[in-house]
This record gives sequence, C-alpha cells and structure tokens, in this order.
Amino acid sequence: MGSTDRATGVTGATVVSRATVAGGDTVFKGATVVDGTGAERYRADVRIADGLITEIGPVLDGPSTVDADGLVLAPGFIDMHAHSDLALLLEPEHPAKVTQGVTCEVLGQDGLSYAPVDDTTLPALRRQLAGWNGDPADLDWDWRDVAGYLDRIDRTRPAVNACYLVPHGSLRMLAVGWHNRPPTTTELDRMRQELAQGLLAGAVGMSSGLSYTPGMYADTAELVELCTVVAAYGGFHAPHQRSYGHGALEGYAEMVEIARRSGCALHLTHATMNFGVNRGRAGELLELVDRALAESIDVTLDSYPYLPGSTTLAALLPSWAAEGGPGATLARLADPVDRERIRCAMEEQGSDGCHGVIADWATIQISGVRSERLAGAVGRTVAELAAERGRSGTETFLDLLRQDELGTTVLQHVGHEENVRAVMRHPAHTVGSDGLLVGARPHPRAWGTFARYLGPYARELGVLTLEETVARMTGRPAARLGLDRRGRIAPGFHADLVLLDPERVRDAATFEQPRLPAEGIEYVYVNGTAVVRQGRTTGARPGRALRRTDRGTLAR
Repeated sequence: MGSTDRATGVTGATVVSRATVAGGDTVFKGATVVDGTGAERYRADVRIADGLITEIGPVLDGPSTVDADGLVLAPGFIDMHAHSDLALLLEPEHPAKVTQGVTCEVLGQDGLSYAPVDDTTLPALRRQLAGWNGDPADLDWDWRDVAGYLDRIDRTRPAVNACYLVPHGSLRMLAVGWHNRPPTTTELDRMRQELAQGLLAGAVGMSSGLSYTPGMYADTAELVELCTVVAAYGGFHAPHQRSYGHGALEGYAEMVEIARRSGCALHLTHATMNFGVNRGRAGELLELVDRALAESIDVTLDSYPYLPGSTTLAALLPSWAAEGGPGATLARLADPVDRERIRCAMEEQGSDGCHGVIADWATIQISGVRSERLAGAVGRTVAELAAERGRSGTETFLDLLRQDELGTTVLQHVGHEENVRAVMRHPAHTVGSDGLLVGARPHPRAWGTFARYLGPYARELGVLTLEETVARMTGRPAARLGLDRRGRIAPGFHADLVLLDPERVRDAATFEQPRLPAEGIEYVYVNGTAVVRQGRTTGARPGRALRRTDRGTLAR
C-alpha cells in the first residue's frame, strides 16, 4: 500500500478525485468514530464501497485511503427543517449545506410548498413564497403533485438527499382557497385524498403553518382529521404552531392534543419560546413534552442555535388582512380603512401574525427584498427606516409590503439564550436549520447551524457532549424519518459520512456575512461519493429523493 499524504488525504499510489469514484472502495484510516447513537467515541478504520459502509475494524486496507488520524468520522447530518425546496433545483451543488456536513434535508416545511398544486394555486404560492425561496422566472415548473416533485429532485440529482412533508396550507389552497372558514365535507375529503396521494408518493408526513395563511384558518378538528391520515401511513405531523409569543404554550398544547386524538407522531419544528413574554419559560414547554411522552405520545422536536428568527415581513400581518391571497392582501394595503385596522392590530392589540404581541419595530430587521429599488433597506430595522423617512413604524411596514409586493424577508431579534440552551438539552431534541437561502443578508443559520452546534455549543460551552450533539444530527432524526439504514456508522448502512476536525469546527457565517462556509468540515460523503473534499465542494451530485412507501417505511 502506498504512503498516505495528509495534504491530499489519499494514498500516494492512488491519488484520484473522490468525485469520480462513486462506488469505489475507500478506507478512512485511524478515525475517531462517533457513530450517531450517542455511544462513546472509539478509534477504528472504516471501509466504504458501492455506496455503503462495508467494514469497521482495527486495521483495514484499500485501494484508496483517507488519513483520518485526529479527525472525527460521523454519520452525515440531517437537517430536520430546511427551506431548500427550490434551491436543490436551482443550485444542486448546494454549498450552504454540504459545507457544514448536511447529507439529507427535510423539505415542504411550515405548511407551504410547491406540491401538490394546480394551475391556480401555483402562481399564488410562488408569489407568497418569494421571500422564502425566490421566484425564478426561468425554472421549468413541470410538476404538480408530490410524486412529480420528488421525480424532479431525482432528475436534478442534487448534492444531498431529500425527504418531503406534504404541506397542509397547500392542501387547503387546493380545496378551500384562501377563505377563513372550515372546509365543507367535500373539501375535507379532497384534502384527505391529496394528502394520501402525497404520502403514497413518498412523503414522510405533513407539515402545517398555523401562523401563515391559509393554514392559520384551520381549526383543531380539521388537523385531527388530516393527522389521522398521516398516522395511517406511518408518518408524522411537523407543525409550525399558532404562536411562539403570546399564547405559545397553548399553541404547543393544541399540537399535543392533535397527536393524542389522531394517534399521529408529532415533531415540534423550530421549538422555541420567543418574545419578552416567554423569557425563561422553556422549562414549561419541556414539561409539556415530558407529560406527553409519559402518556406514550410520540413527540420529538428540533431547534436552531441562534436567538433571532426569520420569516417574511408579510407574515406579521393579522390573518384577516391576508385572507383571499396575495392580490387581496395588496389591495388592503392600499385601502386607508384597512391600513388603520392593521395599525390597530400591530400597535394596540397584537397581530396573530406577529404571534399575538405588539410589534416592536426595533427588533425587525430587513434581510432581503424582491425589488432592487429597496436594496438600501437591507440590514436596517423597520424602526430605523421609519425614523429616516419621518413616518411611523407601522406606516413604514405597510409601505415596504406594498413597494416590495410582499417579497420582503426579515430577521426578528426576539430570542433568549436560556431558552435556546434548555431546549437543546432535552433528549427529544434534534437539529433543524430553518435557513432561508435567498435575500441579500439571510439568517446565517442556513450556512452555520450544524457547525455552530459542534463548535460553540458542544466544544466551547459544553452544553452537550460531542456524542450527544452528533446523535441529535444523525441517528435520532433518522429514526424520526424512518430512514432505512441511515444515520449511523455500522456495516450495511449507507455511506453518508462527515469527517471533521473536532478542535477546529465552527460556524463562520455571521449576520453581516451570512454566506461563509463552516470551518473544520474536511470531507462529506453522500451515498458513498465525496461532495466535500479538504473543505471544498467537489461538484459531485449523488443525492436523491428518499421516499416513504405505502408500507410505512422508506425505500432504500
């Protein structure tokens, strides 16, 4: 066997591009293995071949080797809450995620995504979600159902694998439109049928966005009916619940009650307690989770390791102002009577879109705009823009929405560090970035979440051990998703792997420079092919859609 060069990471006799050896036999020599179960690390050689982990032993040889001495070999990271629904199609090399070790993402989040749709709902969804995903004019929108969207991912061959949640808001658009009322029996039947078709096509569950239109118009009974369908297919419900501010605990309790009544597994997405009313109250949320677990209700959750949240500026509007869809919303923004009603909700009552709290414009910072004319607003708070323009915060908010046709994205500086740490310590916790990839200055969590857990929170602060941190990124989310032979380092498992420097790994992305890749992530393999080598993307695109079958398991 040739000698191994630490500069290249492969033996001198077989220096080849890992991007070209999909299915090739490679051995990681002398790795510190953190296997994804939470068990203690151990030192071993690990062989991969034909996209699988084939052998773990004290001394292994192969035609290609990677010197892993002093490095940690972990399963590939799973992003339980991703907003890459269009990014995987538009930029399939996906540097934001692969450079921090992500090998699988869960799409279709917050009750709003692009399948299932029809020719009426798709244009409105594109407009509504422009702040999350952009609205590319040159994309070929050649799918309408979940099966077609997953097939499109497979044809695109992105760098990472992807799972999909059927979005409840999209179902409601198809059946009910943007109306604030319960569905008729016929409409509810259509929602059930569309949901079942999506699950049969391979979706892993259903998401809901209950502070976004039209999902916020659904009552508990509607969600129980739909979650009963999800449960029948072995999936789970991933709700963005009704409030993360005033009424947050009541919102979480409703999600647990839906799980109790439907028998559906529950995954509390971006679980947190935000705004001043919830400072120091994460323990109350976790007590609710513990009581549910004691009742044998299947509950997990995810979170990101940052204080600010991120959403669209339009999401802060009261629900009545968004009824009827984007066109109706823009009309209301031009109407003096409706503008005054919105002002009262934002300044005096607490908008349900703003989580029931009075808007604090000093905490709402513009992160992206659709119109280039508004580029100067990026990085500024609404309060700063209002002072500059000599207008009130609410008037500035309404003007921005009109001028940018609802395409503005924002950061909300409303989190509390004690809550963030308390949630990440809970045994049911997994990791989700909730990262938006568009806009001039998006939230840095899109590029930094996983490295931030490993560096500042695990290594420096000791909030979690390295083994526990990796388990929350790998084995535990894989179990929630029902992934077949993923999320662990063991013979026969898929070779989704991350080789990292435990002393150097950290997030580099900041709020000022949010697109900087993580540091200390040396190699990333997806399905046995390197997508990152020596910290740089290779251009390889070995990912695919991971589908749930009608038997309630995921296809291999």
